[in-house]
Amino acid sequence: MKHIIGITGANGNLGSKFCKLFRNKFIIKKFKGDIRKKNDINKWLNSSNFKLILHFAAIVPIQKVEKNYSKALNVNHLGTKKLINCVKQKKPNLEWFFYASTSHIYAPSKKKISETFRKKPTSKYGRSKLLGENEIIKTLKNSRIKYTIGRIFSISDNKDNSFFINSLKEKLKTKKKILILNNLNHYRDFLITDQICRIIYKLYKKKFNGIINIGSGKKTFLKNVAINLSKKKRKKIFFIDNKNQKSTSIIANIEKLKKVI
Repeated sequence: MKHIIGITGANGNLGSKFCKLFRNKFIIKKFKGDIRKKNDINKWLNSSNFKLILHFAAIVPIQKVEKNYSKALNVNHLGTKKLINCVKQKKPNLEWFFYASTSHIYAPSKKKISETFRKKPTSKYGRSKLLGENEIIKTLKNSRIKYTIGRIFSISDNKDNSFFINSLKEKLKTKKKILILNNLNHYRDFLITDQICRIIYKLYKKKFNGIINIGSGKKTFLKNVAINLSKKKRKKIFFIDNKNQKSTSIIANIEKLKKVI
């Protein structure tokens, strides 16, 4: 018998991929309302006997969050708060709740970042997601509902042009043979959306409860990404390094993930 799964943000990058990959394993009920409205949330929760809920809905690109932080807080923080309070009230026997958080809640570090690493968001997006984490931990602490906060590191195939690789690909489409880029002296940890969704599914099967990093554990230098993509387009790249901008590294320690899945 297929379990009924509820998904917020089902039309986004992660949500749409998860629906596509696992449509034959679950009866999927997409949230189509406004995550900021309690009535919309309760109407959705009352519509089905959910066994698990995946909360992907969020305003994600850093640029969009910076542009309208008030809206981002209403969605990423207060929307999560309303959702989790309604879930606790309406679905106290829910088997599992997943919250898609982010590596942006961490400060950069030369060492691989474990789940116990200090939380110091360097962006408003990271702050908004950390506030969402805090609501989940506080609300579900003494409940029967198992939850996972998945701190997702970088995604290499996100379709939004606000993200690094897609933005770079768009720049490489121009007719200019020479491209000037700056601020790429950084290291990041990439996975593709497919891999992330499969990890989330495995976490559900294990009914993992707690906080966990979702990344590759491997270091990728952004300049090298630009060089490799430019070769395919036969373009020359010049890098401009700002001496005031330090090289940063945000790489996941995935020892916990390896033990779980």
